[in-house]
Amino acid sequence: MTTNRGDMRRVREALLSILLSVALAGCSSNEVVAVGDAPAPPESFEAFYYAGAVELSWALGPAWNGEPFRIWGRRVSDSQFFLVAEVTSCAEGLCSYSDTNVAPNVTYVYFITAVSRSGVETASDDRIEVFVPDPISPAAPGNVDVIPLDGALYLTWDDTSRLADDFSFYRVYFDSGEGSIFLLGETDSEGFLDSRVENGSTYAYFVTALDDLGHESAGTALVEGTPRPDFHGELLFAFSDQPDLSGFRFQDTDSTNPILPGNDPNRDFRLEFDGQRWWLAPGPGVEVADESFFTTALRCGPAADPGCLDVRWAPQTGYSSAATELATEFSFAIRVPVTGGWNYGLVRVTHLGFAQDGAIAIFDWAFQLQTDNPSLLTGKS
Repeated sequence: MTTNRGDMRRVREALLSILLSVALAGCSSNEVVAVGDAPAPPESFEAFYYAGAVELSWALGPAWNGEPFRIWGRRVSDSQFFLVAEVTSCAEGLCSYSDTNVAPNVTYVYFITAVSRSGVETASDDRIEVFVPDPISPAAPGNVDVIPLDGALYLTWDDTSRLADDFSFYRVYFDSGEGSIFLLGETDSEGFLDSRVENGSTYAYFVTALDDLGHESAGTALVEGTPRPDFHGELLFAFSDQPDLSGFRFQDTDSTNPILPGNDPNRDFRLEFDGQRWWLAPGPGVEVADESFFTTALRCGPAADPGCLDVRWAPQTGYSSAATELATEFSFAIRVPVTGGWNYGLVRVTHLGFAQDGAIAIFDWAFQLQTDNPSLLTGKS
């Protein structure tokens, strides 16, 4: 029987592969001898602990030719390396792997090899030790609040978690209420603005804190918020001076004009002036809360001044259809009848005075689109 040179070469390479595999199984270092068609070794090998796993990464050498890689590891107390995983695909010149099969308070040693088609392995230059600590979670944030805005929700919480020396950042999650939870984003401040919401819909959130090793705290209690339309700088004339510009109707969009004639049956209220005082006169079926509230702003949210005062909830009792005297820097809760209940609104008066065409009032307003939800500036009850 005759044997050609190709057969001899394949036999030789198979024997070398077997010998190398045996050597690696009992290997006590990362010194792998390159023989035969030795592939380009991995470059820039790095390994570190984060969030319960050892993260490994390495770069492709310029002579890399599509060979797969093997990850070898052992506990520092062991004498032999063991095959951890084989990686066959890399993205944009960088390879990575997360070793989650690790135990706390143990130091591990890793190196990487590139594997040729015939099984020849070439090792990375570095052998890296990584200590895996106890995965102790940080304290969760406290006092989470959500402030509805027009087309947005602003979440705030206290700095309880930040007080730890190893604090890193926060994560904000959205809970769909249907078994699905989504990570919305990360922040290193005690605030987060979600602008991907729609007025009139309720959204639920919780917040976690992470330390500098990626350990994540338990989530806070769920908080809910319902964004609603608001507007600043609305102007009305007194009915006795400019009747066509004296009525107002809360709107859910900027595309419609909220200013109506003062005798329009669809008005929510109109402005009246008796020669000395300004009055908010409710429209048909509309009621105004008997109690008014001194406020420094329509709502206290992002960038609010210290000591900011707003109205968080509309009263649920104590309303009447009688006209209410207006005063600057006071907020007035209004409820509008709708099918099945009430919609609540808020008017904060900023100016009362006169223009060349008569008595005027300038005010800011907010309007909750959800029926029977008295939340004006905070979550749903």
